[in-house]
Amino acid sequence: MRKGILTTEIQKEAKDFLGREITVVELRLYSYLDYTMKNSQIIEPIRVNQEERKILSILRHEEHIEGGASGLGMTRDFYDYINRVLWLGYVKGE
Repeated sequence: MRKGILTTEIQKEAKDFLGREITVVELRLYSYLDYTMKNSQIIEPIRVNQEERKILSILRHEEHIEGGASGLGMTRDFYDYINRVLWLGYVKGE
């Protein structure tokens, strides 16, 4: 299995938690969000492209995250969700 690709298992997690499917870009953004929460808790604008900014806006609107460059916060449920998805997409074998 290639790392960081969408699988049916990941899409099921996304649909169950978010009520919608995600893109590969969103999946890969989760890795950065996880890193950010474990370290500086500040999104570096230079590291986020326009498509990722749109995803962040959606996540804010859905109330999964708040803030960003001034300090990132996220719900415990969202944090648990992204870690399940990252495990499926980057750690679990086929």
